[in-house]
Amino acid sequence: MRPDYILTLSCPDRTGIVYRVSGLLYELGCNILDAQQFGDEESRRFFLRVHFDLPTQTEIEILEEGFASLADAFGMDWQVHDARRRARLLVLVSRQGHCLNDLLFRAHSGQLPVDIAAVASNHEDFTAMAASYGIPFHHLPISGDAKPAQERRILELVERERIDLVVLARYMQILSPEMCRALAGRAINIHHSFLPSFKGAKPYHQAHQRGVKIIGATAHYVTGDLDEGPIIEQDVARVDHSMTPKELVRLGSDTESQVLARAVRRHVEHRVVLNGHRTVVFR
Repeated sequence: MRPDYILTLSCPDRTGIVYRVSGLLYELGCNILDAQQFGDEESRRFFLRVHFDLPTQTEIEILEEGFASLADAFGMDWQVHDARRRARLLVLVSRQGHCLNDLLFRAHSGQLPVDIAAVASNHEDFTAMAASYGIPFHHLPISGDAKPAQERRILELVERERIDLVVLARYMQILSPEMCRALAGRAINIHHSFLPSFKGAKPYHQAHQRGVKIIGATAHYVTGDLDEGPIIEQDVARVDHSMTPKELVRLGSDTESQVLARAVRRHVEHRVVLNGHRTVVFR
């Protein structure tokens, strides 16, 4: 079976980009399995994702050398990923375990093409859940002014376990600016879509009191701007006056789990390309 790779790129929009990229792949005997492109009229940038295979594994170095020259000519930001390499995840969680449970099951059952290398938390609530899947659990408590030391331990874990993506699965801690910079482009957070209308504790109860008709969830990249990182995935669910706060929590938890799982899948399949503060997400 021929090795396959995924090329993603963005660059100033101009004629000839697809022609030159496909031509280089053709010259090396590559077979294009799937290709998606998008030209953004507002930013005047072009985005491309190409899934292709190579005659042999050794050809990838030749391709990267040839593409580096092409990228310079077009001003491209580009990456080539091994399509068969499974991303390694670190999942951070606090005391709400619905998203963690969903990710563990999807990874274990093969629905999500990732390896969850570790789970870390500032509480011990989900030690047994992680153990049931054979996943190491790291209790990293926070007390007083110990948060910088706790974040250093998380980053040490990221390096030691060769983590590709950190997933904040209802991790109820605000990351420091230093932590956000260290994980730029490789950390995803999930939150309810009530922000900023319903901040703080019990947002679903606040929403119930206001009589909302739609609840939802948003998955986005983590940045130093709290809950304002580039959005990857969102969804909503309709609710009505007959529903209790408990029912809103249940429905909201389901939506959060689904949205986070889709966002993780989009990221590990290299379908997300940054476009300033926005994202281009190839389906």
